[in-house]
Amino acid sequence: MDNQFLQNKLRGWIQGAWTVVSNGYLVGFVKGRIWQGDSKSVCIPGLNCYSCPGALCACPIGSLQAELAARQIKFPLYVTGFLLAFGALFGRFVCGFLCPFGWVQDLLYKIPSKKIGAFKYDRLLRYLKFVVLAVLVILLPALIKNAAGVGTPWFCKLVCPSGTLFAGIPLLLANPSLRSVVGFLFSWKMAILILILGLSVFLYRPFCKYLCPLGAAYSFFNKVSFYRLKLDESACTHCGACKRSCKMGVDPTKAPDDMECIRCGDCVKNCPTKALSAGFLTGKRKISVDASESKKEQTEDTPEEKVNSK
Repeated sequence: MDNQFLQNKLRGWIQGAWTVVSNGYLVGFVKGRIWQGDSKSVCIPGLNCYSCPGALCACPIGSLQAELAARQIKFPLYVTGFLLAFGALFGRFVCGFLCPFGWVQDLLYKIPSKKIGAFKYDRLLRYLKFVVLAVLVILLPALIKNAAGVGTPWFCKLVCPSGTLFAGIPLLLANPSLRSVVGFLFSWKMAILILILGLSVFLYRPFCKYLCPLGAAYSFFNKVSFYRLKLDESACTHCGACKRSCKMGVDPTKAPDDMECIRCGDCVKNCPTKALSAGFLTGKRKISVDASESKKEQTEDTPEEKVNSK
């Protein structure tokens, strides 16, 4: 996977295809029931609700909460290993390419409107997703139990707009009997969903920037993941084109592997000198070029050597 991959227009198609494949149980949408096959014990990398009628696999955030909320708490080895593996390989590339709700926000941002750029408390608000991860996903499910000793998946219950969009709404539409029991909680989550979807028209990926616990988890790996963003300082003219093109508010010349970078490739595509590259082992080609140039300089005679040879 290299610059050429990121510079083409395939990202949107990949996002859409992944959303369809990961929610491929079409019968579930028609009959309003959830797939219960063995694949539900397997996580997929993006935020994709377990309760979505079409979901074939599980969401890592939902699975993590379920493990921590269980009657007998055991360290969630599988989910933790899954997050570590995908984080180490890709970092937030998952957010940019393999998250269905991220794709929805991308589509809404394409609607013509007056866009909102960086504002006064933008960077401060981005720490909120780490609070959501720590408190709603980890601490509360593990610490607060009911009389039966079972906890609550608080993020899924109170916040997750992806679950409301892909699971809550389709299930209600296909099951009239469920509509009679809808109460304040669903109305609250619908309000959150509407707010996020509305903001997505004007502000790029508000959920990913400020609330997503999965993005928060993957962001810790951006600086060490195998998939990296690289800057060739010798080719960079500091024109600012990459910073202006980044809708996540990252300046790749200062922090190529910023925790907010979702590896969308816009900076690579818009760099006029091709100083930026993204992919696995991105520094290899530059090293080989430098080595060949060094070898050439060593074998080439200096002016003095040429005179002496004569």
